[in-house]
Amino acid sequence: MSEGKGAAILIDVLPQHRFDEGALGTYLSAHLDGFQGPATVQQFQGGQSNPTFLVTDGAGTRLVLRKKPPGKLLPSAHMIDREFRVMRALAGSAAPVPDARHYCEDAGIIGTPFYVMTHIDGRILSDVALDGFSPEERAVLYDSMNETLAALHSVDWRAAGLGDFGKPDQYILRQVERWSKQFVATKGDSDIPAMDRLMAWLPRAVPAGDETTIAHGDFRLGNLMLHKTDPRVVAILDWELATLGHPLSDLAYNCMAYHLPAGIKQFPGLVGVDLAASGIPTEADYVAAYCQRTGRAGIPDWPYYLAFAFFRIAAICQGVYARALAGNAADRKALAYGEVARAAAETGWRFVSDRT
Repeated sequence: MSEGKGAAILIDVLPQHRFDEGALGTYLSAHLDGFQGPATVQQFQGGQSNPTFLVTDGAGTRLVLRKKPPGKLLPSAHMIDREFRVMRALAGSAAPVPDARHYCEDAGIIGTPFYVMTHIDGRILSDVALDGFSPEERAVLYDSMNETLAALHSVDWRAAGLGDFGKPDQYILRQVERWSKQFVATKGDSDIPAMDRLMAWLPRAVPAGDETTIAHGDFRLGNLMLHKTDPRVVAILDWELATLGHPLSDLAYNCMAYHLPAGIKQFPGLVGVDLAASGIPTEADYVAAYCQRTGRAGIPDWPYYLAFAFFRIAAICQGVYARALAGNAADRKALAYGEVARAAAETGWRFVSDRT
C-alpha cells in the first residue's frame, strides 16, 4: 500500500465548530495522565456527523477528539458517550478499536460533551475501488475488512459488559421505526416517493428469525483505520450508531458499494469496476467468506437486508442534508447529500420491486 494513500485531511477548525482551545488544554492537563498543555487543535475533514479533531499537546503527543455538533440535535443522535463505552468494552477483543482515553460529559468545557482517544498513525480510504492499488493488495484488504466484521460479530457482548447496550431483539423493526421518524423529522420540502414506499413495506416484510450481536451501524471502508503501509485493518472507527443488533444489517450496509456507481465522492461504489481484473471479490464471494467465518450456510433473504441498508443510509443522508441547510454540518460538501438520500432510497426500492 502506498504511503501517501489515505492520508488524513486536516483543516483549520470550521467557524461553526470552534471552541475554547485554552479551556480544553487546561482540562486535559488536569484529567489525562501525561497530557502537557497547551493544546493545538485541527479539524479532520470528511466526516458528516460528530466533528472530529486532532489535538496535539505541548510535547507533540497527538490525540483524537470527538464531540457532538453544535445546534439543535435530533433525539438519540450523536451519542458520543455510547461511542466511548463500546470502544472501552471492546479493548483487547478480536475487534480492533482505538484506545479510548477519557470521556467528558461537562458541556461547559468546549460547548458539548466530548471524548479523546489515542491517535493511530494509519490510513483511511473512502474509495472502495482502491484506484492505484495492485489486485493483490485489493484482495488482501477486502479480506481483512471481511475478517474484521466477522470478528466484531463474534464478540460475546454479554461478557464484554454490553448486556444493556441495546435491546437484544427485533432490531430490524425498531430501526425501521426509528429511521422513519428521523426521516420525517428532517425531510422538510423533500419529496422522495421511494422512501415513502420503503417505510411502508419494510416493517411488513421483516425476515423470520432473529439474531443479536454488536452491530456497528456504519461499517464501511471509510470507517476503518488501515495499517500505515500494509493492506490490513488496524481499528474500527466511528461507533456513533453502534448498538446490539442484527449482524446482517452490518453486512448488507458493508455491501452497498456493490450497488452504487464508482466515482461518486459522497458514497463511492463499485458498479462499473471490472472486479475480476481488480482483485476485489464479487458480492457473492464476499458474502460467502463472511458466512464461512461466522458458520452460516447462506442468507436466503439477502435482498431484504440490502433494501433495509439503503433505507437507513437514505435517512442518514437526509439528516446530513438538513444539518447543512441549518448551517451546522461537519463537512462543507454536506448540501450534496440531499440527492444522495434520494438515490439511496430509489436503489433500496429496486431490491423490493425486483422480487415482486
